[in-house]
Amino acid sequence: MTREKLMDRPNRHPIANRRETLLLAAGTAGGMALSGCTTRPSGPEAYGATPSPRQQAWHRMEQNAFVHFTINTFTDREWGYGDEDPKLFNPTDFDADQIVAVAKSANLRGLIVTAKHHDGFCLWPSAFTEHSVKNSPYKDGKGDIVGELAQACKRAGLKFGVYLSPWDRNHPDYGRPAYLVYFRNQLRELLTRYGAIFEVWFDGANGGDGYYGGAREVRKIDAVPYYDWPSIIAYVHALQPEACTFDPKGADLRWVGNEEGEAGDPCWATMDDGPFTPEKGNSGVRGGAVWWPAEADVSTRHGWFWHPHEDGESRTAANLMKIYFDTVGRSTVLLLNFSPDTRGRVTDEDADKARRFGDAVRAMYRVDHAAAARVTASSVDRDTVRYAGANVLDGRADSFWMADEAAHTPTLTLALAGAKTFDVVRLAEHLPLGLRVDRFAIDIAQADGAWRTIIEKRGIGAQRLIRLPAPVTASQVRLRVVAAAAAPAITQVALYRQPVLLDPPAILRDAQGMVTLVADTPGQSLAYTLDGAVPTARAARYTAPFALPDGGTVRAIAIDAASGRASEAGSRSFDLRKSDWRIVDASALEAERLIDENNRTDWISPVTEDAPAHVTIDFGRSVTVRGFVLKPAWHAPQGAGDPSRWSVRVGDAADLAGAAVETGEFSNIAANQAPQRLSFSRPRSGRYLRIDFPRTAGGEVRLAIAELGVITR
Repeated sequence: MTREKLMDRPNRHPIANRRETLLLAAGTAGGMALSGCTTRPSGPEAYGATPSPRQQAWHRMEQNAFVHFTINTFTDREWGYGDEDPKLFNPTDFDADQIVAVAKSANLRGLIVTAKHHDGFCLWPSAFTEHSVKNSPYKDGKGDIVGELAQACKRAGLKFGVYLSPWDRNHPDYGRPAYLVYFRNQLRELLTRYGAIFEVWFDGANGGDGYYGGAREVRKIDAVPYYDWPSIIAYVHALQPEACTFDPKGADLRWVGNEEGEAGDPCWATMDDGPFTPEKGNSGVRGGAVWWPAEADVSTRHGWFWHPHEDGESRTAANLMKIYFDTVGRSTVLLLNFSPDTRGRVTDEDADKARRFGDAVRAMYRVDHAAAARVTASSVDRDTVRYAGANVLDGRADSFWMADEAAHTPTLTLALAGAKTFDVVRLAEHLPLGLRVDRFAIDIAQADGAWRTIIEKRGIGAQRLIRLPAPVTASQVRLRVVAAAAAPAITQVALYRQPVLLDPPAILRDAQGMVTLVADTPGQSLAYTLDGAVPTARAARYTAPFALPDGGTVRAIAIDAASGRASEAGSRSFDLRKSDWRIVDASALEAERLIDENNRTDWISPVTEDAPAHVTIDFGRSVTVRGFVLKPAWHAPQGAGDPSRWSVRVGDAADLAGAAVETGEFSNIAANQAPQRLSFSRPRSGRYLRIDFPRTAGGEVRLAIAELGVITR
């Protein structure tokens, strides 16, 4: 799932700067119960860009599910090439209700399915292609994965959305005008067959090599004029007026700039009219003329599709909770991906982690410690009843405290109903009046009235969730607006206590094959297994690094000494140690960084089509190689890119003469910096391994890689 690195100027939303304020409709946002409302005929003038009604509805959803399931699930790929036989798609126990139940257990409110990924295989029986589920063994060609998921969402009360890849590596006319007719026909089928759609997701990966009906060639496009995105967006809204569109020119939503589940701090919902960059998408633009909020897509696994080697390594509930604060807590909407396996179900382990995460969110919001407070505002708009400070506690999205128009730095003091202990503060602005607050602080006081500041941040927006380093106890809490572009309009101030979630220990191995376990918090005891079993408190206790020279799987838990609670199990699989390896040839100096087991040391090499970057590794003995692992360079210098393709030679002679024995691509490497695991078509034996990298994903003339490993198991 990549994004276009530069995008043309987005359309201005017509609601921006208009005087009439549209109020939020009924719904639920985090711990805030929202009641019904109507359009207010008059009132304060909005500041800057403001959201459309469908964007307001999207903000209220807070977090949704992504489901990546298609023919890639059966080929163990992230990106299919387009030449896959539809007969490969054969889930043995597809269960739409199970997938939707997992999403609901995680407190997610909508679900978006990859109806068609880049390989062009359609999960619905499209009338316009044979490359679809209708020619698969699933239900003897009578199945409709999109329809089954849509119905399951309806039964469970979740909203339903669709992902349709603009890039199609199967279609013979991709890159030509005829494909656009096909693409619109696909859109029409998806947007008219399955009821209400809340979001339509267009990926930014466009153009490159593919099957293309047998042409097997590279096709390049200029995405903005080729698709005519404004017309596509208008077409979606004509068929589904309430559906938000994701990412391209004129869309309702923008990409957050990474696939790690981390929004900027702050992450403004507004953008300027200039070109999009991932950095700008991550932070937004304060005072931008366009309301174009960020959506944060992240997978529960390393990849987006199910891969058997990732079983046991999906994100823990503690990690998902961190992502929740880094996305939803920064005014974005979280899009959390699940990867059904070849049965057509989310694995039991992934489902359990999702439920634990949802339970933690629900537990956090169960009690608002500010609910019974007495509220005093230093300033209130002249309509003192309508905009009273107490409105921040009434749970209504159309009810808010607003300071006098001249008061840009007011305070709001909450006298709590006794001393309360909390470690989460939630704030929200009234979005129909725009983003008004630039900077704010939270102060607390005990009964003696001595104030101290515990938080100072920039930006509030749809909501701000601030997780404190440790719980605090206070009898008074004060919101202090430090700077604002207009009189603040605050719809909620809430205080919560988050449940304790233990993270498993980090599992590390050095080049000599010594394994180290590192606790997330000091004072924890660690237990581990080497036989694949889930460790319990009775498992072997970690006391010092231990040797694992020939590889294996380490599973480990952390145990809290005070409570005896144990974390979920973390898991890492290792292959051959690298202490016996050496670099015998490379296209640039310092290639030893590729095998030093240090992700922070990157190898940088020049690369052109005529002179590919390359490296040859001597294992010290002949080994059977089944593939290799590449870790992208997280700390690469400006102008150095990720590799996009690779070719391999394996043998017992150091010169490795002859043609490459394996070739392939690094799918989605520019956007997803997780390790890339590349499997060979069959095992290859030899002492030497040479890998060539002919080009980078972004056309850079320098390549950067953090680490290389091999797969022998």
